[in-house]
Amino acid sequence: MFYAFTHTIVKADQITAKKRLDLKLTAGVIHQVDVLFQDGCNHEANVQIFQGDHQLWPSNRGSTMKGNATVISFREFLELKPGASELTAFMWGDGTIDAVDVIIQIGLLSKKVLQPLSFDELFAAATGIE
Repeated sequence: MFYAFTHTIVKADQITAKKRLDLKLTAGVIHQVDVLFQDGCNHEANVQIFQGDHQLWPSNRGSTMKGNATVISFREFLELKPGASELTAFMWGDGTIDAVDVIIQIGLLSKKVLQPLSFDELFAAATGIE
């Protein structure tokens, strides 16, 4: 399943007043992340995604994802446990862009779908040892 979250960045969404967007997901494994920047973002719209106090994406702490009429898309394998499946996105502009959309899409599947066999099951199948 894919989750989609949209925020329209306005002039008031600046670094000193970042927009916080709660990304409520279910337990499972995040396998795909897409961040879509509308034309007009002009590389001035900033996005960071956290789990608790830990910055997940981009993975270099303090940095942001930016774009203009583009999609930042990447594969992932991040397991979310029950009760710990909420992420938080922070978004802001430079004070000059107004009314531009940023869309975050997250693909999430159960671990059994993405990894149907455990390591022990794969090892046993490959070696014939049970």
